[in-house]
Amino acid sequence: MAEQVSDFLIDRLHQWGISRIFGFPGDGINGLMGALNRAEGKMEFIQVRHEEMAAFMACGHAKFTGEVGVCMATSGPGAIHLLNGLYDAKMDHQPVVAIVGQQARMAMGGSYQQEVDLLSLYKDVAHEYVHMITSPAQARHVIDRAVRIAKAERTVTCIIVPNDVQELKAAQPPMKHGSVRTGVGHAKLSMIPPASELQRAADILNAGKKVAILVGAGALQAADEVMDIAEALGAGVAKALLGRAVLPDDLPYVTGSIGLLGTRPSWELMRDCDTLLMIGSSFPYSEFLPEDGQARGVQIDIDAKMLSLRYPMEVNLIGDSRETLQALLPLIEHKEDRAWRKTIEENIRDWWKVVEARAMNDAKPINPQRVFWELSPLLPDNCILTSDSGSSANWFARNLKIRKGMMATLSGNLATMCPGVPYAIAAKFAWPDRVAIALVGDGAMQMLGNNGLITIAKYWQQWSDPRLVILVLNNGDLNQVTWEQRVMVGDPKFEASQNIPDFPYARYAEILDLKGVKVDRADQLSDAWKEVLSANRPAVLEVLVDPDVPTTPPHITFDQMVKFSKTLWKGDPDESGIIKGAFRDILENILPHKA
Repeated sequence: MAEQVSDFLIDRLHQWGISRIFGFPGDGINGLMGALNRAEGKMEFIQVRHEEMAAFMACGHAKFTGEVGVCMATSGPGAIHLLNGLYDAKMDHQPVVAIVGQQARMAMGGSYQQEVDLLSLYKDVAHEYVHMITSPAQARHVIDRAVRIAKAERTVTCIIVPNDVQELKAAQPPMKHGSVRTGVGHAKLSMIPPASELQRAADILNAGKKVAILVGAGALQAADEVMDIAEALGAGVAKALLGRAVLPDDLPYVTGSIGLLGTRPSWELMRDCDTLLMIGSSFPYSEFLPEDGQARGVQIDIDAKMLSLRYPMEVNLIGDSRETLQALLPLIEHKEDRAWRKTIEENIRDWWKVVEARAMNDAKPINPQRVFWELSPLLPDNCILTSDSGSSANWFARNLKIRKGMMATLSGNLATMCPGVPYAIAAKFAWPDRVAIALVGDGAMQMLGNNGLITIAKYWQQWSDPRLVILVLNNGDLNQVTWEQRVMVGDPKFEASQNIPDFPYARYAEILDLKGVKVDRADQLSDAWKEVLSANRPAVLEVLVDPDVPTTPPHITFDQMVKFSKTLWKGDPDESGIIKGAFRDILENILPHKA
């Protein structure tokens, strides 16, 4: 059989070093499915339960490997289903290529079944590059440019292939006017700011007496350099959520996460600093950064568009974080005065006492903070952590001590529900010998996570280490939004929108021949974690937790206190529980272990 356009597409992706596609079939991509079947081991196709999961997995693959993630869906509804996961990749600056089918060319414009204007639909999420292959000779440069641009711009691109084009005979672009002839390959980007700008940055950092550092996902490959500059400057280091794994939490100057889900030492670090060094982060909540004029600022980012976006920086360095820090370090003077560092380290020691005290408070039936506190010392070396959005993200941000060699991520800028499970599945395909742990709320589990268990059941025996653990916080409540309603709006819990039906998560896992463990007492937690982390197959740990434990921010504003008071004045269905929970957590800030 002569090679078809679909065969050429799969082979060209293989030439780019891509070996895995996440997707779901449909008649709009029958030609591509046939090509995958003929690819003879060049390309692995991972069948998901829903196209949204395919896009999340492609994003997770990119996050955990640094490579381009690829997802595939049929025309019309399949292409539409990809969008949420693709926006997650776009907003977290991950290289993902979406390949979607389309109706035959002669039907387009005729209101044909499943005909959607995909070029318009994808023009925002894949605005850097979205094109439709209408001629076999066009396929080469469309594929090459989609992969190259996704990699170079760290963004989402899209290739649209009408179903009749997929089955046409492949053709190379001719040697004639109007032809475009592209090639494969993308050199590693190396960007270092000019010496004059590095010196300006060093002068500011050397002059500072109280230096704060904020790192994000862009610093993940620069851990050693961040540690070196923090040590030289006597600085504290706060971490945006996407930079959660840049530095281990056992370093005495690492203040932990920052923002609404962050720690008190990170808030104090930014409140009191006189100099801010921001590395590879687009952390969005500027109210948690120093006030304008309080601190002199230096920022390092590979994307010039992200510079001076959250804080008015004095020096903006465009460059790779690792290489820029390597060039900057020889210009940095070691600070002899360590009073600022001493204060930071004392704040951090006190904070971990608070975290432990909050976690050990009684709750009905189990305090969710304790679930994460018990997990922390049991985390396997080099494990991969994923968190969903919701209250689970609070405890992921505050209660886990990440060690060197671990990876961790969640949906950062989109903060969408549902990536926790598909991220973990993608991690197992990328790193089958490492333990993956997904930390998920019951809302996200019901929305998409339960379907992910079916995918896990289909594939887990391929992994060299079968351990993939999914924690489900079962509180029957869309808890993060419930607390946002109380604290940010001043409204009591709206039970019609917030209460969700009960579901037997652990038992469902057992039905799928996975391991399921259900816990309803705090004294069972440690043994339960050990059981699922040593299982010979993927496992679901379902824990019944108290929805009235507050997701207390590191600093409660006067406005938040007023709105919370209004909530209680209006009357909340869980008023007694939330008063007790909030009182205990606030008291732990003052007298740890006395609440």
